[in-house]
Amino acid sequence: MVAISPDTAAAWDRAGHARRTTVLLALVLLTVAACGLTTGAAGTSPWTVLADLLAGREVALADRVVLFEIRLPRLAMGALVGASLAVSGAVMQGLFRNPLADPGLVGVSAGAGLGAISAIVLGGFWPAGLAAALGYYAVPVAAFLGGWASTLVLYGIATRRGRTSVATMLLGGIALGALAGALSGILVYMADDAQLRDLTFWGLGSLAGATWAKLAAAAPLMALALLCAPMLARGLNGLALGEAAAFHIGIPVQRLKTVAILTVAGATGAAVAVSGGIGFIGIVVPHLLRLATGPDHRYLLVNAALLGAALLILADVIARIVIAPAELPIGIVTAVLGGPVFLWILLRRRGVLDL
Repeated sequence: MVAISPDTAAAWDRAGHARRTTVLLALVLLTVAACGLTTGAAGTSPWTVLADLLAGREVALADRVVLFEIRLPRLAMGALVGASLAVSGAVMQGLFRNPLADPGLVGVSAGAGLGAISAIVLGGFWPAGLAAALGYYAVPVAAFLGGWASTLVLYGIATRRGRTSVATMLLGGIALGALAGALSGILVYMADDAQLRDLTFWGLGSLAGATWAKLAAAAPLMALALLCAPMLARGLNGLALGEAAAFHIGIPVQRLKTVAILTVAGATGAAVAVSGGIGFIGIVVPHLLRLATGPDHRYLLVNAALLGAALLILADVIARIVIAPAELPIGIVTAVLGGPVFLWILLRRRGVLDL
């Protein structure tokens, strides 16, 4: 009989626990999604619509519009945005080997914010043909382009002779974030009252504008990033040992950095472009999962996608209930829920984090 070491047994136990957590989170996501479809100012019930469809009866026009044109695209958008932000946070924390890292460190959030503010405040100065072509999508397109531009600039600053410095990227991201914040402040100062309302609404985040057309524009990039992220798991696990050790065990460190940064930029840029500023998902979700299932990215990235999607859908449901029939910006809900949780994590682990 082959003897099993305690370390091997513990690793198997953690893997089994992580797989059970995946199943549990999938069930939680399905439950929260059902709540998302049944919650809203209109009294439409998806179960009534389903019963009508199964019985061959014609679904009422109002129910069809509410369920298929408002709630379903909003639900899909919330799931994709939440999963993208959570997975991006897990990748960034693994790449920087820093539990306080989040997607904003690569400049995506600051650049996207500057792009959106520019579109809102300076949209009147755009050529008439361009403004007419973009229409309602001017702000999301500008936000996405701003996020990608800032990421490319930061990547250029941090890369020298084919090697990317994580420390330079961290410091450069802080500097670019400050610069983008200053430029955004100048534009906000120039804005009129109507533009200020739009800026406030976008900056706090919302899924209220979700449509199938907007989802079709942003979903492919978020879905591609979510599919690519699990392929980084082995490299991120090796990177936990340090760059030199990871290189010696056969991990292409530079390629890992490049793919990780582009994955985070694509997922976060698309998410911020369609939903605005939504905080705490990217930093809190990976922390909670590391406490629950350990740091193995093979399970962490998948579980982060499930938990991030479920939490953002839940936050959207709460945003629609608290002051119904109106709704709160979803960024307020995630901050109210995520802030205390993050403080609890810091207090619990301050000895480990040396805070």
